[in-house]
Amino acid sequence: MISVTEAISYEFATGPDLYALCQQAANTRYQAWGNAISYSKKVFIPLTNMCRDTCGYCTFVQSPDSIHANYMTPEQVLKTAQEGAALDCKEALFSLGERPELRYQQARDKLAELGYDNTLDYLHDQCANVLDNTSLLPHVNAGALTYAELKRLKPVAASMGMMLENVTTELLKQGQAHYACPDKTPKRRLNTLEYAGRLDIAFTTGILIGIGESWEDRVRSLVAIRDRHLTYGHIQEVIIQNFRAKPGTQMAGCQEPDLDDMKRTIAVARLILPSEISLQAPPNLEEEYGSYLHAGINDWGGISPLTKDFINPERAWPQISSVAKACEGLGYSLHERLTIYPRYQQAQGKYLTENLIQRVASISASYSSSAHSLCATGGLVA
Repeated sequence: MISVTEAISYEFATGPDLYALCQQAANTRYQAWGNAISYSKKVFIPLTNMCRDTCGYCTFVQSPDSIHANYMTPEQVLKTAQEGAALDCKEALFSLGERPELRYQQARDKLAELGYDNTLDYLHDQCANVLDNTSLLPHVNAGALTYAELKRLKPVAASMGMMLENVTTELLKQGQAHYACPDKTPKRRLNTLEYAGRLDIAFTTGILIGIGESWEDRVRSLVAIRDRHLTYGHIQEVIIQNFRAKPGTQMAGCQEPDLDDMKRTIAVARLILPSEISLQAPPNLEEEYGSYLHAGINDWGGISPLTKDFINPERAWPQISSVAKACEGLGYSLHERLTIYPRYQQAQGKYLTENLIQRVASISASYSSSAHSLCATGGLVA
C-alpha cells in the first residue's frame, strides 16, 4: 500500500507516467485476483425515488410534487424480483432516497397508505418479501444509517453499501454538490462505515469523482476507507465512479472526468487499498470501459439484464455478453459472483445471519458446476 504523499504525487501523471502507474496497479491486482474479472447479475429495485437530500448532480430523486414521485408497492417489488429471478439474477439491489418522510408530508402520506411511518421499516419488510418469495439475495443501499438501523437490516440483507463519495466538507458549502444535504456530511458517512464494521456487515463503498473535490480529497477519502477496513476487515469492495453531467441539474454544465482521470484514480485506489478489497468501476458510464482493466479493477459491479440503471438512466448497461467479449479480447475472463464475496461467505456466523447462511451456500453451490468459481481470496479455482 502506498503512502498518502506518494498517492498525491500522481495527481498530474500522464503519458508514460500514467502508463507506468497503471501497470503497477494492474500487477498488484493480478497478484491478488489473477486475470479474473467478476460481476453480479442483479435486478434494480428503486424502492422510493423521494429523498430529503438535494444533491447537485442527481436525477434519480423526484420532487414529492412530481407525478413520478413514488414508493414501490410490495406487489411491484415482488414482480420485479421474480422477473429478475426468471432471468437468473442472484442479487436484488435495493436503492432508495434517504429519509424523505423527515422532510415531506407527501412521503409520510404515501408511507401511511402502505401501513408504515418510516422508510427503513418498509425497506426491511420488502427485503424480507424478496427473501421469502424468491431466490434472490438483497443488497441494501440505503445511504447513511445508524448502528441500530444497520443491525435491524442485517438479517434481511446478504450485503449492504453506501458511497462515501468524499470526506471533504467543502462540498457542503452553498453552491457545491452537497449543499443542504444532511445525509452527505462526511461524519455521517464515515460513522456508517464504522458501524457496519462493528456489526460485521460485508460492505460496499466508494468515491464519486468530479463533483468539486480536489485530488488530495480523493486520496484522503480512499485512505479513510482503508483505515476503517484495516480496523474491521469488512469492506469487500470499493467503487470508483465518474460524475456524469445531467440536463436539468445544478451541475449540468460542469466538466466530467475524462478517461485519463478515471484511470489515474483507479490505479491510485488499487495501490492505496489492501489487495483483498475488490475494486470496481461501472461499465455503463464510459464507452471505453475496457481501459479500466489495465488500470487495476477486478470487478464491474452489478449488471442487470432486466432493469435500467435508475441512478444513471441515460446510460444503458452493456450486454453481459459484450462485457465478456471485451474482457476476453484484453486477456481477461469474466465470471459471475454473488453480492457477498466468497471470503465473507466462508466466515459463517460472522457476516451472514443464520437465516442467510443456507441461502447463500445453496446459491454458491450452483457455481460448482461451472468451469470456475470464485475462491475465498478473490482469485479463481478450477
